[in-house]
Amino acid sequence: MNSHLPSKMVDRIVATVPALILLAAVLLPAPKPANAIPAFARKYGLPCSACHIGWPELNNFGQVFRDNGYQMMNERDSPITRDPSYFPITVRITPQWHRESANNQIVDDNAGHPEDGSHPGTLTTSGFDLSGLDLWFAGTLYKNVSFSVLPSSNSTASFHFENAFVRFDNLLHSPWLNFKVGKFELDLPVSEKRLLTLSGDGGFYYIYHFTPLNDANPFGGIGDNQLGVELAGHNANSYTRYTFAALSSVDGNVGLTYSNGQVAGRTFDYYGHFEQGFNTFGNGFMKVGAYAYFGFAPTFFETSAGTAFYGRGNKSFTRAGAEWKWYFNKFLVKGVYLHGSDNAFLANGLDPRTGTLSPTQRAPKWNGGFLEGQYIISPQWIIIARWETVHMAQQADVSITPGDTGNLNAFTIANRWYPFMFSRAGLALQQEYSFVRSNGVTNQGGAFGSLCTDAGRAFNCTISSSSLLFGFDFDF
Repeated sequence: MNSHLPSKMVDRIVATVPALILLAAVLLPAPKPANAIPAFARKYGLPCSACHIGWPELNNFGQVFRDNGYQMMNERDSPITRDPSYFPITVRITPQWHRESANNQIVDDNAGHPEDGSHPGTLTTSGFDLSGLDLWFAGTLYKNVSFSVLPSSNSTASFHFENAFVRFDNLLHSPWLNFKVGKFELDLPVSEKRLLTLSGDGGFYYIYHFTPLNDANPFGGIGDNQLGVELAGHNANSYTRYTFAALSSVDGNVGLTYSNGQVAGRTFDYYGHFEQGFNTFGNGFMKVGAYAYFGFAPTFFETSAGTAFYGRGNKSFTRAGAEWKWYFNKFLVKGVYLHGSDNAFLANGLDPRTGTLSPTQRAPKWNGGFLEGQYIISPQWIIIARWETVHMAQQADVSITPGDTGNLNAFTIANRWYPFMFSRAGLALQQEYSFVRSNGVTNQGGAFGSLCTDAGRAFNCTISSSSLLFGFDFDF
């Protein structure tokens, strides 16, 4: 998630198709009640509303089911009790139409000849498209031994493992001891993988992936799935939950290297999350919590015949914050706050053995978060609105980066309606609009690009980008 040029927005989009189709669908007679969704619905036969606010987002019962290792804690949990024809797989993809636009982009004065100068311009693309494809296999290998494998591709069918783990549940016959190993999503305050908004600007949380401009830290953000082990526990209704994870310092990449090819160090990162829920005496259900990520990244590399083979001089970085969720009648409101900080040597790309910090080079710090509201008309019709902001408190080098560079505000609104959701298939029709304004960068998407330029001269400008999406989001 290193840039947000229009050509890369496609891989982020998992929703959409023309507004008239959605409008017509909303006017159709109400569908029959849904039975459930793949693949666990085929195993347990529960209604979709039992586990989901609206798929893929979980309600508290769904959270308990997930915390229990995809088990209801009954005689049907072990796969040996299922018909041999049952296979725990879900396929998801999104045919769509989308429009992407961003202003103050670098446009050559003479096409094909950047040496002749450039000027700020607006770039807009639109058309029919496909999202990436998810093939999700998950369930139990045996009672209290669960697994998940998710080969995921971009829109050109370039696959990677989004997750792949095995989990040992209810160790010592206690829900407070569950052990996971492999690649998995961190237990974030709000899951990005179960996000209901799916557009190029609104289909992810900026604060989970934010890296300041001119920051050399290769870490992609806490929104990336990570490789490691996790110890987790919860009480019977998952009102009280905790997780603690020890992770390889490679941002979830295989081969012990970062995605940019840098060789990893020999260190581990650590993540923890605690969450407490409680009833509010007639005013709904509320959850509060805190989370923190403490990681390391190398500042120089050992070499063999000139080739780097592992990183050294590891310096630290942190991401920490708090959460709040309120379920009240047909409304769900959730807020997440995050504070980020990187070591000054790491952020400025300096080797601590030989480099020294100048008076203008510091540890970058920033604050941000989002406030999201959902109006749940029914389990098959949800309206979503979200505002997100990031504000820089201190740049890595104030001599080359203006203080407000990277500040952003993002707004997303979406209408998601499910004409049907059966135990073997589900379909959602979605229309969505998202808008982002940021300071002093040429593209959106978490880790930012370069300062705006005009005929080679850098200046601080405001970038506005937007996504308009209509599509069919279906799984089987």
